[in-house]
Amino acid sequence: MSKLKLDLHEIYNKGDLIDRELNRIIDEAIEKKIKTVEIIPGKGSGQLKKKVLRFLDQKHIKQKYHRIDKDSKNFGRLFVYFRF
Repeated sequence: MSKLKLDLHEIYNKGDLIDRELNRIIDEAIEKKIKTVEIIPGKGSGQLKKKVLRFLDQKHIKQKYHRIDKDSKNFGRLFVYFRF
């Protein structure tokens, strides 16, 4: 199964860049019909993960994917699933 991965460790403190990368990876998944995107906000304080969840919760973004899964074994990881 093909999957896209976005690691936000490098840009954790650049808000506008984070949004841009999230948009890019979601659009890429849709374009290539990739069903799973793994987003790694990392563990840290949890602020970045909250930011990612807020981003994914926006109405215009929510329409693009099927569901989100938080990794139960790894707090610093989220999966976004698409249905085609």
